[in-house]
Amino acid sequence: MKLIKSALLVAFISLSFQSIAGYVNGYTKSNGTYVNGYYRSDSNNTVRDNYSYSGNTNPYTGNTNPYTGNTGSNKYYDSPSSDYYSPYRSKQSSSPWD
Repeated sequence: MKLIKSALLVAFISLSFQSIAGYVNGYTKSNGTYVNGYYRSDSNNTVRDNYSYSGNTNPYTGNTNPYTGNTGSNKYYDSPSSDYYSPYRSKQSSSPWD
């Protein structure tokens, strides 16, 4: 019985930390900066289906992030502070999906 309770507790805690799509309320950071509320997508292993990725539409607001053309620029991959950044990635792209 104790094992079942422990397993349920672990499952509940792990599920509560997963990112769930929906609205995130605005909040104030510890440095005093206010962050406006926003809609987020489900957490997964890609940034290409996020609402802010070039060409994608946010289903809650109807806003479409503008297509950036063939510049090969994407804030997810080109920023050194991004988890997806690689200095070896080619900056030239024929598609925003590359």
